[in-house]
Amino acid sequence: MTAALLVGFFGVAGALLRFAVDTLFAHRAASRSHWPWATFLVNVTGSLIIGLSLGISGRLGLGPELQTGLATGLAGGLTTFSSWTTATVRLVSEQRFGAAFLNITANLLAGLAAAGVGIVLAG
Repeated sequence: MTAALLVGFFGVAGALLRFAVDTLFAHRAASRSHWPWATFLVNVTGSLIIGLSLGISGRLGLGPELQTGLATGLAGGLTTFSSWTTATVRLVSEQRFGAAFLNITANLLAGLAAAGVGIVLAG
């Protein structure tokens, strides 16, 4: 029960953070040359949060409930696979193939790096 409550609490926080980041970048969306910076930022940040939560929970003995709350709730509420894929499809439909490839590659590589950095920093 504790894990579910923590996931819910942190999930709301993650969703609100996601909304704030989207709002911050909303003025760029009107441009045809828009690149999905907000989605990139939340996905990389979420990867860092998960990496940190893995390391911190183990090192500080905070327990699996808190790690689940941070990873599943906070990072899960913050990050977005569906917006990432939709943005990529939109870039392809606009025939912006280089931008679509960059969106795929940047999210994947930066996300992996951020998760690794989080684990190392927390360790």
